[in-house]
Amino acid sequence: MWPGFIVADIKTADGAAMEVEEAYTSGANAVTVLGNAPKETIDIFIEKCNSYGMDSMIDMIAVQDPLKVLRTLKKPPSVVILHRGRDEENVFGKVIEYRHISRIRSKYDVLISAAGGVDLREAHSAVFNGADIVVVNIVRPQDPWRGISTASDVRALAYEFLKTIE
Repeated sequence: MWPGFIVADIKTADGAAMEVEEAYTSGANAVTVLGNAPKETIDIFIEKCNSYGMDSMIDMIAVQDPLKVLRTLKKPPSVVILHRGRDEENVFGKVIEYRHISRIRSKYDVLISAAGGVDLREAHSAVFNGADIVVVNIVRPQDPWRGISTASDVRALAYEFLKTIE
């Protein structure tokens, strides 16, 4: 029904083969796994994604050292997501650690995504630091999170985000 790219952001923690298959049969082009899932789960996840021709995305939410996780894997994923969780967005000192981008790039040929509390300033910073993908949330005015507010001109603000990352 949708001709665009679809990411099933299900953050697999276990049962990788079944969850990847469900995402694939539902029409997803990519699916996510938690970086703190067991190594075996992540390996099965990446293998299954590859067998279906899907992009494997590893979400590093709550992972202190993404490179340490990547080193244990049989194969790297298609995308590494540096992610600050929604519940962490308003905690002083909790930031997306862009220093990991160059560390990961020095060892792996993967795309790198920044996610979690991304506003215009953060989107610019993510791209400046080498992120290939920037994830932005659509948020309601009463939500405590950052992103594109439904109270604003969503189309115009989305355009500003696109100009920022080009």
